[in-house]
Amino acid sequence: MAVHAQPKLDARKLRGDFPILEQQIHGKPLAYLDSAVSAQKPRQVLDALRDFYETSYGNVHRGVYTLSERATEGYEGARQKIATFVNAPSPREIVFTRNATESINLVAYAWGLPTLGAGDLVVVTELEHHSNFVPWQYIAKRTGAGFRTIRLTDAGELDLDCLEEIATEGQVKVVAANYVSNALGTVNPVERLSAWAHEQGAIMVVDAAQAAPHRRVDVQALGCDFLAFSAHKMCGPTSVGALWGRHELLAKMEPFNLGGHMIRSVGLEDTTWGDVPAKFEAGTQPIAEAVGFGAAVDYLEEVGLEAIEQHEHELVAYALERMAEVPGITQYGPLPENRAGIVSFNLDGVHPHDVSQILDYEGVAIRAGHHCCQPLMKRLGVAATNRASFYLYTIPEEIDRLVDGLHKARKVFG
Repeated sequence: MAVHAQPKLDARKLRGDFPILEQQIHGKPLAYLDSAVSAQKPRQVLDALRDFYETSYGNVHRGVYTLSERATEGYEGARQKIATFVNAPSPREIVFTRNATESINLVAYAWGLPTLGAGDLVVVTELEHHSNFVPWQYIAKRTGAGFRTIRLTDAGELDLDCLEEIATEGQVKVVAANYVSNALGTVNPVERLSAWAHEQGAIMVVDAAQAAPHRRVDVQALGCDFLAFSAHKMCGPTSVGALWGRHELLAKMEPFNLGGHMIRSVGLEDTTWGDVPAKFEAGTQPIAEAVGFGAAVDYLEEVGLEAIEQHEHELVAYALERMAEVPGITQYGPLPENRAGIVSFNLDGVHPHDVSQILDYEGVAIRAGHHCCQPLMKRLGVAATNRASFYLYTIPEEIDRLVDGLHKARKVFG
């Protein structure tokens, strides 16, 4: 069998696709190191949005005139692209939502609320973003189900040795975990968690918001039952995301929102719902945003997910090495080979917000705070961390500028 080498990503060339990177901040070239919160948008996506609004905008599934048919074709075409992107068996298993958060809430309410009860267990991890923690905590309380967490090792990885103990405490019905931690970059063993969940008779829900932009996601290989992700972290627009779910589960679930296209028929006494995925897409959907989502998928596929992942591994290894030169720095998270393009750290005696502000004066944008991961911050024994996150347009010189800024922060606040 022939082996084809993945072409190396040319970040310097790709930067030309991103108009926002051409500007200066405080007289310095912008170094955008906060892609974990949201990625910048290439011209290809911006052009797709503009073209759709200028030539093809109309409401979908509602008209037989040309513009409506064009809009419907663009909207459903995006669904097909996204299904292919995550290797879904059918595009009908892709539900458009506002974001990964709404996708997870849809599963929590439409599957969890009527299914869970006393004696059942909901299992999440200490690594979770609040969006995959709080909905399950809330639904567990509403239904009387137990709520357990998979512990974190000191290396920033999941301690799967606790699974056997958790299984003795009740009937595990839901396991919810992120594929990649937004705070530490840890790549979690989702395949193993899916297998364990199914051994317990549970469903596996994956938050792939931080994974889908940075590595190949295959729902069939992962063995999960639901998977949530957002366009805005994938070079796409805000206010649109997707939920993939097994059709047999989606078909049995009640709708999450009511009204509009999700209805089959309405009578004075009763209303019936449309088929999957229509029954979960109430009202006017983010039509143009879905088209932009599809354009973002096209862009990432053209660059190559494998090339993006390799590029980020190289950047993380370089960043951890360079940042170790900074006196008084504490770094969090696993080794480079088991993390995506994220580094979290603190400087002794300097608040993360102060670090972030000094870096901003240098034109370097990072994140400072708890990253919507307060249980994780408690586990780390801190209130907040600094987080620098990389993407396909990040170059090593920006990491050098980050390190120079950290030295300056120590000098200013030391």
